[in-house]
Amino acid sequence: MKQTRRGFMGSAAAATLISACATTPIGKASNPDLEIFDAEAHSLLDVSARLEVLASGYTWSEGPVWDRARNSLYFTDVPENIAWKWSEASGATEFLAPSGIAREQATGFREPGANGLAISQDGSLLICNHGRRAVERMDFETGHRKIIAATFNGKKFNSPNDVVEAPDGSLFFTDPPYGLEGLNASPLKQMAVNGVYCRSPEGEIARIVDDMTFPNGAALSPDEGWLYVSQSDPDAPLIRRFKLEAGAIAQQDGDDIWFDARNFMHPVGGLPDGMAVTVEGHVLLAGPGGVLVIDRDGQCLGRVFTGRASANCAFGEDGRTLFITTGDRLVSVRCRRAGLGWVSFFSFLAPGRVAVSLGGFGALPLVSRLVSRLVSVRCVEFEGVGAPTGLMSM
Repeated sequence: MKQTRRGFMGSAAAATLISACATTPIGKASNPDLEIFDAEAHSLLDVSARLEVLASGYTWSEGPVWDRARNSLYFTDVPENIAWKWSEASGATEFLAPSGIAREQATGFREPGANGLAISQDGSLLICNHGRRAVERMDFETGHRKIIAATFNGKKFNSPNDVVEAPDGSLFFTDPPYGLEGLNASPLKQMAVNGVYCRSPEGEIARIVDDMTFPNGAALSPDEGWLYVSQSDPDAPLIRRFKLEAGAIAQQDGDDIWFDARNFMHPVGGLPDGMAVTVEGHVLLAGPGGVLVIDRDGQCLGRVFTGRASANCAFGEDGRTLFITTGDRLVSVRCRRAGLGWVSFFSFLAPGRVAVSLGGFGALPLVSRLVSRLVSVRCVEFEGVGAPTGLMSM
């Protein structure tokens, strides 16, 4: 049986892999929280920014999502079956307990709690519920949770893991077996594959990927033309990129492996997991040793080093705070660029100053998405501060 993403790095095989493939950073001494593999990383990472521990004491923190309407972050502790809410004012407080199903109903489940979360365009909370083996939609006002995806071709999903919503309302979600005892060997498993699915705005469900071993994180490119899916397989740790057409995978030209993480394994643990995307299209991949920063061509520029296997990450606040769920804690770090959904017209300001962002006002996510597709502010580094080299390019 394959090892889990959390247990993998303790093995001799992992040590051999790391020894053979370790990547040497070109700069780290000035900031132990950052590893720089390429100078371009400075355009995204502030070399003076340090990690801030916001909360701790979890078993495996996961699924962060920022709620602009309430200026709060939601995240999950999957093994403990609790979802948490964090805000600057109140810190971390319990939000949902259980987040999945009650313990007395969890026979046969390895992790019965919720995993990935997302805020839908209608303001509801999307929940990947391991225990229900379903994707749910929760109304914040009433707390009512409705299952919106539970079966495909008459068979129950394994344990939906991560979900991302396209502007047209389509939902893309992954379905590995992490919630089930025995994983692929679980007697509860009904699916022959660990798939990736699309739920249309009308509620129709299609399997769009069926040849990944452990599909995990899911993310969309800024133009919604590409779907990124990470694979948390110690034998093939990677991200695949799929061209989308009308909610389906278009014909691929050759190999669709976009990023191979083998050279970036780390002794502290981790495998490719959840992702966040910047306005410019960089992918931030949680996993080995923290969060890997990857450019649009699939080249790794650097790492936010958390000292732990990391499960997921999400932008929040004004769009330039990256929240990271990393093992037993929730941490954050300030970035020079805004996350997808925020359009920072002043992203060239020094990190300590206020950045104005359309996405920061909470009521403009669709406008922000539209403008982010039309406007590109390209910056270079000048004495440690990004300076604009070109104005709005259409």
